[in-house]
Amino acid sequence: MDRFDSKYIVKTGVIAAIYMVLTIVMGETSFGPVQLRISEAMTILPFFEPAAIPGLFIGCFLANIFGGLGLVDIVFGSLTTLAAAYLTSKMPNKYLAVLPPILLNAFIVAIWVSKFSNLPYLPTVYTIGFGEFVSAGVLGLILASVFERITGRDIH
Repeated sequence: MDRFDSKYIVKTGVIAAIYMVLTIVMGETSFGPVQLRISEAMTILPFFEPAAIPGLFIGCFLANIFGGLGLVDIVFGSLTTLAAAYLTSKMPNKYLAVLPPILLNAFIVAIWVSKFSNLPYLPTVYTIGFGEFVSAGVLGLILASVFERITGRDIH
């Protein structure tokens, strides 16, 4: 598949828009030391769809502009999402595919969130990690099951 065909670009844009809107609509729960980004359920999508890699990156970048944590979150939070999306696309099954966003967000995003929140790093890792486990892990696997059912693809 050509990465610059119109179908790929549309998929990328739709994923970016949905991620951004879900993040912004959830308000304060999407940012800070205790995060529950419902949009992170979408981080399973690179396992199924290559257009989700740039889509999640762009969506996260745009959402983080509204987040209040500044340039560090806009740049490095988005790059963390990009790295997690890429790694998710390389996982052997959907159950392992949820690990990159959970682990990368917990350990990397917690660096600046703990600094800006004046909280210790390790508890921030746990709170962000727990939010990611719920959104990327639990909700992500539910989304994967729905995706498989709709597309007829059963990928284990």
